[in-house]
Amino acid sequence: MSEVHDFEASLDRSTKIWMVFEVLRDMQWHCRECEYTHTGITQIAGGAGIQGLQRGTKSRSGLVIDSDNHLCTVCGRTTRHDRWQGNFTRAVPSSSMPRYFARRAVSLLGSRDVVELTERPPNQLTVDHKLPQLRWDSVETVSQQNYSEMSDDDVVEKFQLLKKSNGSVSHNLLKSRACERCYKTGKRGTPFGIRFFYSGDGNWATIDKRDANGCVGCGWYDFDKWRRTLNHALRGGRS
Repeated sequence: MSEVHDFEASLDRSTKIWMVFEVLRDMQWHCRECEYTHTGITQIAGGAGIQGLQRGTKSRSGLVIDSDNHLCTVCGRTTRHDRWQGNFTRAVPSSSMPRYFARRAVSLLGSRDVVELTERPPNQLTVDHKLPQLRWDSVETVSQQNYSEMSDDDVVEKFQLLKKSNGSVSHNLLKSRACERCYKTGKRGTPFGIRFFYSGDGNWATIDKRDANGCVGCGWYDFDKWRRTLNHALRGGRS
């Protein structure tokens, strides 16, 4: 059987993610604003939609999906569009973070989202792996998910708190989009359009796409260090 046939067979046709795949399977550009309303998904780019198809699971591959802005001939607006290339990629496993660890991380990191520096209740925060899962190799996967053995220093080093959606796009989703784009193009993210890197420049600097050193310097990788270093530079290097 072909890889496409195998992929389709791996999906439950009663699920929302199948409904999203049905839209994308023709490998044409599709508008996020008007072509997925039948799915009932509020954030089509998230785990139940585009991102879920890109990431894959233990039982199926991920899809290689391009995203760009286009004028939609249906709704008449310039919107975000996605197109499946027809290719597959290695599945990136979604970590199953224990609740006890999430509570511990929120406490250690001060219950404050790192982008807006606002203290929030735990249900409004995402415990984010600084190193995106796209960049994990087999060794890093074990290290990133060894929750029961992590010291307090490990938690501070590996995680940050991002704001969940409150009706707008979540910071975690903004980061995911930037990391996916970087993985495909080699062009690093610029949080909120600010082109500053505390190490390196706008280009992914390593040959190996799973070399964690390539993320160092990007604001999405460590937003707190990025902001502190940027403020230091704006002060002319003064403390």
